[in-house]
Amino acid sequence: MTFDIKNKKIIITGGCGFIGSEFIRTIIKKNKNISILNIDNLTYASNNSLEYLKKNKFYKFKKININNYKKLSIAFFEFKPDLLINFAAESHVDNSIKSSKKFINTNIFGVYNLLEISRKYIEKKNKKKFLFLQISTDEVYGDIVNKKSSKETDNVIPSSPYSATKAAAENLVVAWSRTYKMPYIITNSSNNYGPFQNKEKLIPTVINNILNNKKIPIYGNGKQQRNWIHVSDNIN
Repeated sequence: MTFDIKNKKIIITGGCGFIGSEFIRTIIKKNKNISILNIDNLTYASNNSLEYLKKNKFYKFKKININNYKKLSIAFFEFKPDLLINFAAESHVDNSIKSSKKFINTNIFGVYNLLEISRKYIEKKNKKKFLFLQISTDEVYGDIVNKKSSKETDNVIPSSPYSATKAAAENLVVAWSRTYKMPYIITNSSNNYGPFQNKEKLIPTVINNILNNKKIPIYGNGKQQRNWIHVSDNIN
């Protein structure tokens, strides 16, 4: 599916996070006359890299938790978007293992709220060309065993609470599309790295440990491999 973003109004959820903020910085730099509403709950994982946009007439920000259906709905209908891109998510595997409830709430119930508001918006405003873009992860496919890489057609076999919630969100998006004819795109990029990434992630952790003469954390036997993509390549 292709989608022309010229002169469009876009809601970005989770736009103050690592990948979401990269998207906003890039799209505003490369395009004119695109209006953006950034909705973010400003959790510990957010960054302040968008402060310079405060006076930009094409950029607005609202602090809203996507689990707050009422506030989310009001912002949605006031802004009247043509496109929703959902970057909002709890995203650290280790944290999901320690405490999964936040992941269930944000990654499943939060996506449900976005889908339901989008559905009602399409029906009331007759926005048949509205597009829902869900940012997901390659981790929904589980561990790679005896093969080079995952494909979009592979079975979904999540291996952590985090990946399970992202897989559930994907299923919700597909179901809402089939049931309510809602156009959608789901992306499944591999691990992102780059500027403004939270220090809890693997590459920043390794760098910080080296700089502070600390041991580098090793998972399993240390022979595992992981694919990486720079956040700017993912956004482009």
